Amino acid sequence: MPRLALYALTVCLLAVAAAVVSFSRGSWLGVVWILLAGLSSNMTWYYVRRAQVEKRRAAQDAQTDHSATC
Repeated sequence: MPRLALYALTVCLLAVAAAVVSFSRGSWLGVVWILLAGLSSNMTWYYVRRAQVEKRRAAQDAQTDHSATC
């Protein structure tokens, strides 16, 4: 998993924990934490997906280069 995806996942988990604490104390600030959790979750999926696409593209390029030299 890419490093940026791990950072975004960490932020997501911390934001969810902060939202739970905020709501349990009766604060509506938890709504902001939920929005941050959603944003960081989307960032996590983006970075994971981008890494998968880059890995596939590199494998295809390597295969194309190998078949061109044979």
